[in-house]
Amino acid sequence: MDIDSSLQPQIAALEEKFAQIGQKTQTHLEGLRWAKPITYWDYIQTDALLSLQTQRSILPDEMVFIMYHQVNELLFKMILWEMNQLTDVETVATDLFTDKLMRISRYFDMLTTSFTIMKDGMDVEQYMKFRNTLTPASGFQSAQYRLIEFASTDLINLIDIRFRATIDRNTPYEHAFEHMYWQAAGKDHKTGEKSYLIQEFERKYKEEFIQSMKKYNTTNIWQKFCQLPIEDQKNPELIAAMRHYDKTVNITWVMGHFYTAKKYIESVPGKQEATGGSDWKKYMLPQYQRRIFFPELWSEEELKNWGLEVN
Repeated sequence: MDIDSSLQPQIAALEEKFAQIGQKTQTHLEGLRWAKPITYWDYIQTDALLSLQTQRSILPDEMVFIMYHQVNELLFKMILWEMNQLTDVETVATDLFTDKLMRISRYFDMLTTSFTIMKDGMDVEQYMKFRNTLTPASGFQSAQYRLIEFASTDLINLIDIRFRATIDRNTPYEHAFEHMYWQAAGKDHKTGEKSYLIQEFERKYKEEFIQSMKKYNTTNIWQKFCQLPIEDQKNPELIAAMRHYDKTVNITWVMGHFYTAKKYIESVPGKQEATGGSDWKKYMLPQYQRRIFFPELWSEEELKNWGLEVN
């Protein structure tokens, strides 16, 4: 049978592709003959995805809590996927930088607007019961969120503000790690004693975090921004996009999380702790730890009032 001439370019392209990896086109075409047609559920792995929700209680709204956090982790993965395409490029073009930054910002915009699912979508009484089955687990232990922070900014901006003056680029990564802002959520800096929350977190992820700190030290988003042509760094629209991302992650997202936690935690009288036992207010509120990815893009007045007003 004669091959349709319109197929010749595609066949030639396939032969070139497989020749580059030492494969025979005929073998792959034969395999295609017997391949099962793809379906939506196979491609998305729907059955596997929907089997990952396992409750620890009999309370229905725990399922909302589980699925919401799983959606967050999927979005974190999308953000890191875009970030690494940007940070792994040796020389970044302004168009690529802008495209990736806007994608990352849209994902975080989606995260910040989704907090009503948690804040208004669960029964308070149910939450206050099933949260006790989660202890000592905590959203604090999201490793992907830490990787996003490392990939966003110079490491000094993630150091607890009380110790920044004593840390610089010559400081060993291990020492810098011990003074990350989130250590305050479960570490007594006077005694050095760490809570179980942080001990388990570090047992699983510390090695990966140290490697990521090294990787992103010179390749994070801020460093990539500084590699752009000077005229592009001064572009008002790009600066506005950088500021939007910074504020969205470090104020809007944080405060959305804070008000959601506040609604539930303060629904009962007396002093309450987060599920991991952390001082949740001092950990969450931006004015305490002053997480700012791009301080160079904010005025002195804006930096002074960081997190005190949420527009």
